[in-house]
Amino acid sequence: DDRFAKYKIGNSPILRLFHSKKMLWAEGPAWNGSGRYLVWSDIPNNVQYRWIEDDGHVSILRHPSNNSNGNTFDFHGRQISFEHLTRSVVRYEHSGKRTVLANKFNGKSLNAPNDGAVHPNGDIWFSDPGYGGVMNYEGRREENGSPQPYQKEAIYRIDAGTGKLFQVADDIYKPNGLCFSPDYTKLYVADTGSGREIRVFDVDGTRLTNGRTFVELRAPGTGTLVAADGIRCDVDGNVWAGAGDGVLVTAPDGDMIGAIRLPERCANLCFGGTRRNRLFMCASQSLYSVYVGVLGAGIA
Repeated sequence: DDRFAKYKIGNSPILRLFHSKKMLWAEGPAWNGSGRYLVWSDIPNNVQYRWIEDDGHVSILRHPSNNSNGNTFDFHGRQISFEHLTRSVVRYEHSGKRTVLANKFNGKSLNAPNDGAVHPNGDIWFSDPGYGGVMNYEGRREENGSPQPYQKEAIYRIDAGTGKLFQVADDIYKPNGLCFSPDYTKLYVADTGSGREIRVFDVDGTRLTNGRTFVELRAPGTGTLVAADGIRCDVDGNVWAGAGDGVLVTAPDGDMIGAIRLPERCANLCFGGTRRNRLFMCASQSLYSVYVGVLGAGIA
């Protein structure tokens, strides 16, 4: 689409920043602005990696990582991780201490928190579809003796003031990646279940209203329906989604306007770099990046 032209930087190559045959599934990238580094998860290997912008050095940040999936940072620069093994949302304090923010709702364990975003008021919104809760990473037996989720798949909000957990929507079969619009008036949520769509809700204070289909993503060339995994907004309100073999970009009106092709399946992405115009993409066994002509919205 012609609207995508201004977001392409013609002489910017797609770079493969890191690749490992030992990495099983790269996920959950998040950018730390003050530290100028990217953190991401290799879920099955129980590892979090860190890529440093200064010299491109990659090292293990945490092992074990409790099979963390998504990661983000709050407005105080603290890392938030969504763990499969412990079925928890956790925060790493500046001291390094790990604080559990949520692991139960209505007295029952969460399924396996997947991805999340932080609101400027400090609230943490996250998805809990059940992926990971039914996956057997280390030969462990499921506590409930069943592959069924512990909870109805849902979206939750952790209140910054009280620390209480609230369920804000449960009408998406498999809520996965999510992100706010640049003005925080909308929440976009990827459904990787039978719906295979990105839905959008209006944010009414601490509630979600008017849930509706935003876009059904189609693979360029074939028109095959593909599911979005991780999603992020840019400052113009476009939604960038890890979907299929790359990234698909949708304008605020719901029209698909562009694509970035990768040689591997892309799970998740985020904006980062010094000016927040560098798109980082986690794809199977690799970490990729490309500079684009727009800045990422939000903080991670």
